[in-house]
Amino acid sequence: MYEAFFGLREKPFNMTPDPRYFYPSIKHVEALNHMAYAVEQRRGFVVLTGEIGSGKTTVSRVLLSRLKAPIKTAVIRNTHLTAKDLISRTLDEFEVAYTPGTKTQLLDQLNAYLIDQLRAGANVVLLVDEAQNLSPRLLEEIRMLSNLETDQEKLIQIVLMGQPELKGKLWLRSLTQFRQRVTVYYHLTPLDVEETAAYIHHRLRVAGANGSPAFTDTACRGVFEHSHGIPRLINALCDHALLTGYVNESKIIDQDVIDEVATELPSLTEAPVAS
Repeated sequence: MYEAFFGLREKPFNMTPDPRYFYPSIKHVEALNHMAYAVEQRRGFVVLTGEIGSGKTTVSRVLLSRLKAPIKTAVIRNTHLTAKDLISRTLDEFEVAYTPGTKTQLLDQLNAYLIDQLRAGANVVLLVDEAQNLSPRLLEEIRMLSNLETDQEKLIQIVLMGQPELKGKLWLRSLTQFRQRVTVYYHLTPLDVEETAAYIHHRLRVAGANGSPAFTDTACRGVFEHSHGIPRLINALCDHALLTGYVNESKIIDQDVIDEVATELPSLTEAPVAS
């Protein structure tokens, strides 16, 4: 609606995790580099945590787009599964033509697929989103998948992404073996005030902004104060601010606009305070 008014090619603050809009903050780049190292070196388990909207999914998509070797990827988003369902869903995601059977038979077919991919030089990655919802029993089943290996290396790299409570769950005594398998753990913290301003300007540039719209320094600080540096909340606030600017026929977004819009987005009051 407002793109033409501001001279933008597209909306800069969409909620979809588009890798083109990846903002390379120090913490997001560190997370990306840690994950890339673990996957490329076939280290096994990677755990990435962060608050809702902190950018975990975007980081994972950038990761998969930047990995050098041929990659086969499965993404599991439904975390309310049985162990057998998990293996079946993983086979489906890898587009393996398999024969239904017992959990052991399914696991054997997955193992055969992984060996074929290793011979072909491909790296196989399983990403599990919203992993904080996994039961300890299912987490243990996922750990068993990591036992699929040769004498030299892991056949499958597993990335768990979830909210901060995932870390607490992994410290359950029953998951000691799982925890010992995690080779990389990274927690995404919110952006600080300077990063928030840079994030806003970065997304505007990617969308084709050329001096318009202009978020003032106080507006950027207001965005930080209301969003607490959570990227998803920054997007929501800035998108509504641009709509307000369009309605008011103003290409300048100041703090008054941000404060006004913030009152219309009650979810902002639920954001965690940046540490």
